[in-house]
Amino acid sequence: MSNLLDELEQHIRERYEIAEDDDDFDVDVHLFDYGFIDSVGATALIAHIEKTYNLQVTNQDLMLYPMNTVNEIAEFISKKTAR
Repeated sequence: MSNLLDELEQHIRERYEIAEDDDDFDVDVHLFDYGFIDSVGATALIAHIEKTYNLQVTNQDLMLYPMNTVNEIAEFISKKTAR
């Protein structure tokens, strides 16, 4: 899961222009509460997850799985791709 976590963190940093030296950003920060990603960004992130990891994020997934941090997103992808 380490590679997955690293890839997600790098993608989010690049896509949402988060500086490498941003002290507030880490894999456990709430991406939405801290303003790193907004609702439009969330849609783009879901599209990236679906395309990159060849899975579908359903409305039920959004209700059942917390996906607010890089760690939570990586855990969700791991669970969905393990099936």
